[in-house]
Order: sequence, then structure tokens, then C-alpha cells
Amino acid sequence: MEDSAQQFYDSMASDYHLIFKDWDQAIEWQGEALYNIIQKKIKYNTPTMLDCSCGIGTQAIGLAKKGYQVTASDISPTMIDRAKVEAHLRGVNIQFEVADFRTLEKDIKGQFDIVLSADNAIPHLLTDSDLEKALKNMYLKLKSDGLLLLTIRDYDEMVKNRPEVTQPRMMDNGKRIVFQAWDWAEDFKTYTVKHFIIQEVNGEWVTKHNETKYRALLRDELNQFLLKTGYQDIEWLLPEQSGFYQPIVMARKLEKDEQRA
Repeated sequence: MEDSAQQFYDSMASDYHLIFKDWDQAIEWQGEALYNIIQKKIKYNTPTMLDCSCGIGTQAIGLAKKGYQVTASDISPTMIDRAKVEAHLRGVNIQFEVADFRTLEKDIKGQFDIVLSADNAIPHLLTDSDLEKALKNMYLKLKSDGLLLLTIRDYDEMVKNRPEVTQPRMMDNGKRIVFQAWDWAEDFKTYTVKHFIIQEVNGEWVTKHNETKYRALLRDELNQFLLKTGYQDIEWLLPEQSGFYQPIVMARKLEKDEQRA
């Protein structure tokens, strides 16, 4: 993962809610959608959860409001600072930490029933070694029979037509426009995102631009990394199956005696 990822999120922390039409509504909707998916896979109503790419708290707050005992971490200190404020304003108790995917075992205390990473965060890991290291650290943070849940873009479809720009989204009665331009590498295995928020402020148009790099991580690739790391019972849910806006992969940490059973 390049330094650009931390810089990207540090720079976007104050404006991150602007990528949503209504961020509070997104908190409620995503919390509900993920809760319904997770509750079909676990045996209890108030599990412990580590959201290890929490950003400003979209999923962490939503699931904490559902009764989950949430610890949340992110590589961006600025995102964490804002997430603390937003959680307090919404009356939920979340333990926040600054931590890298690749050092969760060292940086985060305890183990959890669920480890979550949503919003296409995993593809910031550009090399095989970094991806393996992150998945291993997530594995070590799970209790026995714990559930890993990741959401990423549908790269299996994207690499077929390699889009260069997203459909601009008009919000606030046309006073806010959000879109991304994608610059693909020659081998189409990575791409640089140029993220734009264009907003009318006091009668003038202001453009904010940030960029970062992603890996176009295919489902079969991620499956192989999960198996290599030790996960079992891998299952994918596409949006038409889950109702969530990105493909979801779930996998279990099973101890050796459970795997033999």
C-alpha cells in the first residue's frame, strides 16, 4: 500500500460525507444491510467487531447502533479524529485506533467475532505480499469460528470494459457534483483514481481533487489469497443477492479440529 492511500484519506476526511447524497441515511442503510447479512452467519445478537478500514465511521456507527460492540481502526489519523466526533454526536460507544491493515496484530488488542473491511479498502494493497500480510493480520484478530467480511468493487466486470470515468452524481439540487476519473495501467491490473467533488459555495464553484491507486482485484485472486492465509467457507454475495452496493466476500477462521470435523 503506497503512502498515497493515507494521504488520500487524510485529505478527504473533512469532505468525505459529501460523496453521499445523505450521509446519515447511508449510515442507517449500510448498517441495516450489513446487519441482515451478518446475522444470518453468526449465533448471537451483540457480537464484537473490528472495522479495520472505518474511515469516518459509516459502517462502524451503523452497526454500533444495531448493538454490536465495535472497535474501529483506519490508517488515516485524520479520518479517525473525525470518526470519534461523529460517533459521539450519534451517541454510540466505539473504540477507535489508528492502525494499518498489515499490523493489526500488533496495533489492536484482543480478538473479535467479526472483522470487517468495507468500501473497497482492500484493493489499496497493491502487492501480493501486502495483501497476504493484511489478510493474515485480520485472521489473527478473529476468534475461532470468526467471520471475515470484505466488500470491494466488481473488478471481474470492470476489467472487461475498463471504464475511464464514473457517471457524475448531481446532489443538493445540482449544487454538488461528485465523480471519478480512472487512469488504468498498461497491464490493467492497477488504476489511479482521480476523485472530484465540485461544489457551489457562496455563489462560486469550488473543485476539490484527490487521487490514489487501487489494484483491480478479481474474485478468484482474492479467493486464492484467502485460502492461502487459512480461511475456510468462502462465500461471495453479489449486489443482486445481498442488496448491498458492492460485492461481498465472507470467510471463516476455523481451527484445525473444526476443519477436520
